[in-house]
Amino acid sequence: MSDPRTTPSIFTRGAVDLSALRTPAPAPAAPAAPPQNGGGGVAVIDVTEATFQSEVLERSLTTPVIIDFWAEWCQPCKQLSPVLEKLAVEGGGAWVLAKIDVDSNQRLAQMFRVQSIPMVYAVVGGQPVDAFAGVVPEPQLRQWLDAVLQAGGVQPAEAPEDPRLVEADDALMTGDLETAERAYKKILAESPADAAAEAGLAHVALARRVAGANPATALATAQAKPDDVPAQLLAADVEVLSGQADKAYSRLVSLIRRTAGDEREEVRKHLLSLFSIAGPDDPAVASARRALASALF
Repeated sequence: MSDPRTTPSIFTRGAVDLSALRTPAPAPAAPAAPPQNGGGGVAVIDVTEATFQSEVLERSLTTPVIIDFWAEWCQPCKQLSPVLEKLAVEGGGAWVLAKIDVDSNQRLAQMFRVQSIPMVYAVVGGQPVDAFAGVVPEPQLRQWLDAVLQAGGVQPAEAPEDPRLVEADDALMTGDLETAERAYKKILAESPADAAAEAGLAHVALARRVAGANPATALATAQAKPDDVPAQLLAADVEVLSGQADKAYSRLVSLIRRTAGDEREEVRKHLLSLFSIAGPDDPAVASARRALASALF
């Protein structure tokens, strides 16, 4: 929906499957923070998985919802979020800013395939219609928002979903990694260039590698043993799952500079696998690929 000449859109239609989130979350809803208001309309709300269906999916049927994936430790988020909040209040209820803390809502971040933050999604008519990652200058942000508002509450026409991919994604989201792996491999056997299936297969491998790992312990071990290749690889996996993909990429590029031979090749392949999860259009991947090329050559 956005103009790539003016807006850094990274949205790939069909990349986000929200079917698993259309029922209430099993955990009880946390007390919601008081919404901020502008011009009589709700402008900014904090959203959790428990409130996602009502506050984002159902609300977007009548009012565009902009999701801001953020975290307290994220410095770029502290640059972008205040601008989004200001524009939301200025809008006076024409659109709603839904703030989602990735640390407290990791399942939501996983469903939206958030690899780095800040990441912003536009949801219209119950479906994500556009997205971008990173800090965007206010003039470009206003242009992007204008395009979202022009869509109104009408859900844009979408290409039919690939039932094979839906089945594979559902298996991945429910933790059935064997079924997901078989389904993704079948798609790739029939369509070797299918980026979504490649990303799904890489996500399966990632889920298996971190199974049973304690994130805090993994990061502490990596910090204590900077040249321990397995420890660094696991730490990078943990960072990707926690929405810190840019840190994971930097970690492995630095490791490539300090290794040689088989170890270096192992790290390189691991990094490429993480790239495939985010996809080639992710700005963090593009930046990391340039850093990788510099480290290798």
